Amino acid sequence: MSRSYVDSFPAIIIVLPFLAAAAGLLLSRWPRGHIPRTGPPQAVSGHDLPYGSAVHPALESADAKANRRAAWFAVVPATAAAVLAFWLAAGQGFAFFHRLAAEPAQGQAARAGATYGTIETGGVPIALTLQADQLSAIVAVLVTIVALAVQIYSIGYLKDDPRYPSYSAFISLFTSAMLLVVYAGDLLLLYVGWEIMGLCSYLLIGHWWEERANSRAAVKAFLVTRLGDVGFLFGIFVLGLSAGSFRIDDVIAKVPESPTATVVTATMLLLAGVAGKSAQVPLHTWLPDAMAGPTPISALIHAATMVAAGIFLVARLFQVFLAAPPTLDVLAVLAALGMLGAALAALAHDDLKRVLAYSTISQLAFMAAALAAGSDTAAIFHLLTHGAFKALLFLCAGAVIHHVGSNLMSQMGGLRRELRVTFVAMTIGFAALMGLPPTSGFFSKDGVLAAVEHAVGAGTLTDAAGLLLYACALATVAVTGAYATRAWLRTFFGRERSLALPEPQPGTAHVVDTREAPPSMLGPVVVLAVPALGLGFLGAGHLSWGTAAISVALALLGAGIVYAVWRGDPLADPAKILGPLRVPAERAFYVDTVYNALFVRPVLALAGLVVRTDDRVVDGAVRGSGRTTQGASGLLRLAQNGNVQLYVSGVLAGVLLIAVGAVVLG
Repeated sequence: MSRSYVDSFPAIIIVLPFLAAAAGLLLSRWPRGHIPRTGPPQAVSGHDLPYGSAVHPALESADAKANRRAAWFAVVPATAAAVLAFWLAAGQGFAFFHRLAAEPAQGQAARAGATYGTIETGGVPIALTLQADQLSAIVAVLVTIVALAVQIYSIGYLKDDPRYPSYSAFISLFTSAMLLVVYAGDLLLLYVGWEIMGLCSYLLIGHWWEERANSRAAVKAFLVTRLGDVGFLFGIFVLGLSAGSFRIDDVIAKVPESPTATVVTATMLLLAGVAGKSAQVPLHTWLPDAMAGPTPISALIHAATMVAAGIFLVARLFQVFLAAPPTLDVLAVLAALGMLGAALAALAHDDLKRVLAYSTISQLAFMAAALAAGSDTAAIFHLLTHGAFKALLFLCAGAVIHHVGSNLMSQMGGLRRELRVTFVAMTIGFAALMGLPPTSGFFSKDGVLAAVEHAVGAGTLTDAAGLLLYACALATVAVTGAYATRAWLRTFFGRERSLALPEPQPGTAHVVDTREAPPSMLGPVVVLAVPALGLGFLGAGHLSWGTAAISVALALLGAGIVYAVWRGDPLADPAKILGPLRVPAERAFYVDTVYNALFVRPVLALAGLVVRTDDRVVDGAVRGSGRTTQGASGLLRLAQNGNVQLYVSGVLAGVLLIAVGAVVLG
């Protein structure tokens, strides 16, 4: 194929889902008008559930047609983008995996991309450059495949949702924004995609905005990530102004010439945005609440878009971060606290989706640990395998929730007999999460642990940061084995706890389904189970057997303890092994409570003071002037009452006053 065509692939891959979003929003209901919904979705105990089909036939028919059109608009461009992304990565010989195995890439093509113009700013120009190197090419494959799986899965999961067209369109826009981040060759162009993702996450998390908890979760995600993005934007400015260019290649090339203080300042500011997007300490609190959105959205956010963006950004600018050792130490400490704290929180929670959410925070901290230890290769490899098995776990969780009618594991149990396909797929996902052979997580987690262990010995990090990171990483492996086993046992084993519920009101969902999920939901689950199981073999060449043995032993230790407790009392929650730590872990160590006391309440109090000041002082002055004017007009009105005798008396009184004045004053 002509080189010029290949160079246009990044732009085409970005534009395809963008056009899908536009078509989904503008054409799904064309030429008919908007069909109003019959009422908000109902759910058991406030948890998210797909819509049912008990709606008025006319509305159902109109919505069904719009949903079918929206599904085509969503799936076809996503498929084309995935094919092109895979083709582009294959054209480069999947160079990332050669690098992972420390082998020379055979037949590797030059990186693709082109510059589509320059925006003059009066200072540092902005280059509209897109490029696909070995890193961006392989991450784009992850993004497009997971996005396609989520789009197909959502067809069944939100089959009768009247707002499915806008939902699928926002997923397409979300995908396009992430691909812009991945392929951008200029930091400010990357920032555009970075911010559009924030908007899409807000819209999708709050998809069922009728429930106040859902809308609050969307607002929280938007505000917390925006807080980190303020520092991120200033970090971009520091790098761009120092290098005299926002082009990523130019910034990296100028790092050796830049003062250390400048590089450290820039990377620290960038780290704020990374912590926000990738839900790392201390800006991690939005991610568990984001479970208010539909489960397929959780899969997309956790596996391939929002949270992956921060890790990708550090890997993209890895040479810049390597030149700032203090930043790597900070990253190591944050990763150590995040991975172990989130794992303990996952072990304590009863909500299956929140367990997976805290698991994501913990696994992202693992990737951050690899970056802090100096191995971007191990971090990205774990990003790829995590994207596969975490998307698989969330989609399986959606099938379980669809079946049971609740997110709570205390209302699940014995589902392996009814959900056979989901049981096998979720077992693969949990095994990969634990890092058990031969799943993909076994190989990628070994790479992270080996990198951290090497950093302790090689002095890449300070001794304190390195030892803390390594100790927390080993402890997290054991806790991960514990919470994954707990979730697996409480969901699929033991006595069935779900109860048949009464017939719902018209317009609400049937919350208990005794069948396996429909093919549109099972298909993506089966497909994602393949990379979750086998993707790790592509990185088998760098396996450290000693580290791998320690990792598996610790994971099995955590799993064994939970199994022994569960076996002793299958009706009890194995989380009781946490003892007095259980309540703090379930409350995520009161971080939200602290933030509420330090920031939320003072801001709300200040906002209340501003409102009262505006009402009583500013508006009070306006209202007071109005009352004064009305009072004065009342006095004048007394003289304008239409009484002729009063008017004549007034004239005579005036003449008398003038005469007296003339006489007195001479």
